[in-house]
Amino acid sequence: MTVTLRVVLDQLVAPTSRDLAEASVSLTQALIDTAPRGCDVASIVPAPGLPDDAGVTGLSAETRLPMRRRELAASWQLGVAPGVGKGLIHSPTALAPLVRHDRVNETHQIVVTLWDLRAWEAPDELPRAEALASRALLSRVTKHADAVVVPTHAMAARLGEVAKSKLVAKVRVIGGAPAAGMRVPSDAVGRLRALELPTSFLALAGGRAPSDGLSDAFAAVVAAGWDGDVVVLDVPEGEEPAVLEVAAAAGVSEERVHARGSLDQWDRAAVLSHAAAFVTGCARTDWPWRAVDALAVGIPIVAVDTPAHREVLADAAALAPADALGGALERALGDDGARLRVLAGDRAKGFAWEACADRIWALHAEL
Repeated sequence: MTVTLRVVLDQLVAPTSRDLAEASVSLTQALIDTAPRGCDVASIVPAPGLPDDAGVTGLSAETRLPMRRRELAASWQLGVAPGVGKGLIHSPTALAPLVRHDRVNETHQIVVTLWDLRAWEAPDELPRAEALASRALLSRVTKHADAVVVPTHAMAARLGEVAKSKLVAKVRVIGGAPAAGMRVPSDAVGRLRALELPTSFLALAGGRAPSDGLSDAFAAVVAAGWDGDVVVLDVPEGEEPAVLEVAAAAGVSEERVHARGSLDQWDRAAVLSHAAAFVTGCARTDWPWRAVDALAVGIPIVAVDTPAHREVLADAAALAPADALGGALERALGDDGARLRVLAGDRAKGFAWEACADRIWALHAEL
């Protein structure tokens, strides 16, 4: 008898985040490639179903629901999940058909994944409806999820502070990884040209929200004496002028700043590979997507000292308090640069979706 693990792949039909979509593809393919004997992987997707270029091969079946993602999310948040059926269900995100079920007698499991706790750590930066929806979702997760995957022990500890004790017992730590196959493309220079970027710069990430730490990162750029260009990744659409204002307030002239939105993995790799260093001032316990990308391409990383960064980056980054990032960046651009590049490359080897998939198979077996 074949045991089927069904993965919720809404992000491949109607993505809300490039990072979540890439993680969904990478993890699902790894689950297929590492499936134990007698097991296979299928999908649960909203209408109109998986596109031909979804990027996942080897799925055994597809449960295509009649609703589009927006309606599906609203339905599941209310605890209404018609057509899903029973069995082993894994969601690479927080969206899952969280309903009352009997795990023992019906062999029905539901596992969800949390990649950030922004609704609790920076609720004022989110639309009120989104913050409330996230809090309501956590309540359903507490009641109905059989396990909750978080990427770091730091997030598990933070989740324990904001959630009920009943949820804490369900938490499992399974880290993420760069997008599958993340490497510097052979046409990196051409990609920079297409993005209208220079070939030498510092790379930062984030928007104008205070918790993104962008003002601290720009302050570090000034304190380190860097007088070249600065590229800011992941700038939300429409916030480019606000990012330029943050830069100007820190003393970085607007003509030196290049704000770009969410880039695909090959453009990100091209940009990061030409950066003299990557700097992040984000102090939230989010999984540090861009910092892990920076590890994958082996560049010096300077990050604000937080439990999440210490856990994920360890000694492969120059960690410092927000008000001391400038000195750390100056050293990373100087004598520490070569050492940090080597350490980044070594640290990157510890992040692979195949290892994550092995642990997820083990988790479902444990349940």
